[in-house]
Amino acid sequence: MKRAILFPGQGSQIVGMGQDFAEAVPECKALFDQANEILGYDLSTICFEGPQDKLNKSNHAQLGLFVASAVAFRALELRQPDFEYDLLAGHSLGEWTALYVSGVVDFTDTIKILRARGEAMQAACEENPGAMLAVMGIDGDDLVKVATETGCYVANFNSLAQTVLSGTAESIDTAEGLVKEAGAKRAIRLPVAGGFHSPLMQPAADSMAAFLAHIDFAEAKVPVLSNVTAQLHGNASVKDHMVKQIISPVRWVSIIQWMAANGVKEGVECGPGKVLAGLIKRIDKTYAVRNIGQLTDVENK
Repeated sequence: MKRAILFPGQGSQIVGMGQDFAEAVPECKALFDQANEILGYDLSTICFEGPQDKLNKSNHAQLGLFVASAVAFRALELRQPDFEYDLLAGHSLGEWTALYVSGVVDFTDTIKILRARGEAMQAACEENPGAMLAVMGIDGDDLVKVATETGCYVANFNSLAQTVLSGTAESIDTAEGLVKEAGAKRAIRLPVAGGFHSPLMQPAADSMAAFLAHIDFAEAKVPVLSNVTAQLHGNASVKDHMVKQIISPVRWVSIIQWMAANGVKEGVECGPGKVLAGLIKRIDKTYAVRNIGQLTDVENK
């Protein structure tokens, strides 16, 4: 049976993430120290001590999640050197972690990319304010129709039971009323400043295209699945897809279905929380997934 390593995206951040790895594994502490040096501030203390509202800020959350996920994977490599895997994937931000692990970008460049990504997305939020709505209990295809009617967009196909809409505040207000009338089990406004994974983020995508033009990408050592296409990245198209990712829906359901169709039926989620494990169980109950979020998870084989 083939196995994938999976990396979480923004929303999985929790105070204390990565701390036990850094305290017990020198190589993990070195990654946090390297990130602090590149950024010029103490990201590790924000990850370890919070407070949560400070960690939730997009720039801290994205960078912190990347490093916390990277150290979880590094600890797995060190403590279980015979551990084998065939594929890498990540949800939104987590796709950058997957590209780092595959060798497409090195640690320093990934930190710089994510710093620029967070700044560009925050600027786009200020230029084009938006909102997001998580909808449970309505089929994703039906929500595509709602989005078309209201002028918003589908941002995340997270599971068969959860889809996220994104757009202007006005379009999300209208969509919220429609999905409740249509019988949605729940419709929750997300605490975000903008309409992520929608055309409202086009200024951020333009900024990232310019920034990535100066970054050298290497050939992937391990295949990585694209959020945009739900297919394997081609070496020539990675930059293009990672720019498009900012304005395109995350096709997580299709990614898990692609894995199942190609014999990948086991996954290890490296990073804080168990968000991806929960989503996967709502997509494919036969998919075996476990989490490496703490040092004890690595030691318990």
